[in-house]
This record gives sequence, structure tokens and C-alpha cells, in this order.
Amino acid sequence: MLEDIKQIIDQILVNNSQTKMNSIDINMNLQEDIGLDSLDLAELTVHIESKYGVDIFESGIIYTVGEILEKIDN
Repeated sequence: MLEDIKQIIDQILVNNSQTKMNSIDINMNLQEDIGLDSLDLAELTVHIESKYGVDIFESGIIYTVGEILEKIDN
């Protein structure tokens, strides 16, 4: 599932003329480490909800890749 999240984030980055990530780690911060802004996070939410049926920001802001995985698993 971590690789799926990486692919979604890479797609967002490429759409914004940014470089894909070399690797992904559950401790990576979505804004500070990956460089996603608020519009990117909204797009990420749409992709995750479409693929997994989960609104990752439903109960508040999330900050890390690990938090995304926790939301999907619950």
C-alpha cells in the first residue's frame, strides 16, 4: 500500500512540474519533506478517497505518510 501512496503523490508532483520522489517513508511529512501545498493535499485526498473510499482529512489534518496508511487501515 505504501507504494500505491507513492504513485499517487508522484502523479501529483509530476502534474505540478516537480520531480518524482526517489523513495517514500512512513515518517515523511507531506508538506515539509515532500513539498505538497494545500491544493496538492486536496488532490491527494480525492485520489485516496477514490481508490480506498476513505476521506483522510475527515477527522482533522494529517501530516505524515504513516497517518495516511493508518486512516486507510481503519
